[in-house]
Amino acid sequence: MVQTDSPASNPPRVPWERELILAIDAGNTRIKWGMHDGAQWMAGGTAVKGEITRLQDAWKVLPTPAKIIIANVAGQLVRSELSVLLGRWRIAPHWLESAASQCGVVSHYEKPAQLGCDRWAALIGARHLHEGAAVVVMVGTAMTVDALTTDGRFLGGLIVPGLNLMLEALAAKTSGIRVASGKVQSFPTNTADAVWSGALSASSGVIERMREALEAAGEMAPTVLLSGGAADEIEPFVRGPCERVENLVLEGLARIAMS
Repeated sequence: MVQTDSPASNPPRVPWERELILAIDAGNTRIKWGMHDGAQWMAGGTAVKGEITRLQDAWKVLPTPAKIIIANVAGQLVRSELSVLLGRWRIAPHWLESAASQCGVVSHYEKPAQLGCDRWAALIGARHLHEGAAVVVMVGTAMTVDALTTDGRFLGGLIVPGLNLMLEALAAKTSGIRVASGKVQSFPTNTADAVWSGALSASSGVIERMREALEAAGEMAPTVLLSGGAADEIEPFVRGPCERVENLVLEGLARIAMS
């Protein structure tokens, strides 16, 4: 298992020797950001979607970036809130939109612009972090499982409820099942273990199904690139080659900004 470098949580070092890029991943639950100097991540952090103004304190110690790039799937309100906070630098942000091709990735999506911009950034991040075919998995509120070929073609992907959303749906829509910590068992004999084992089996099974489909399409030994909040829970149940990436979206955004 390989752990890639992630945005640092400590304040940035000075002096800065390269062009600075502020990359922001505005998701359904959290806002993640990182400052990249063209070679490595120098600073970074997260904020809960409903507490976005807390970013102001983190950003006030940053030097002025040369570029700001954002993948926003959290809606217009978050976009407006981020615009206000970023106004301190008087730099027009680049709000990412998915394209038919970019940075070595070619989209086979029926309507490329309708692909979530976070998925597009993650695919570009995967392309430049890994050589070879990959199953690109982001585990957030929803889990996306995307197929990327050795030559950079995005063939398509799956969207399923994320691990927590699965558990919450069971609790909300049934009268006898409650979300509780359980253990993964081959043959669960209590409800907590049955729920937890089922959710993890479903999540890892979707990944395995996409890996098989990618192999059937002629790609040899695809690697799973796993990113997101529930990756720790899912990772032990992923079969075959697997690499953890702290934030594929930020990696892709930095690559786009440098292109």
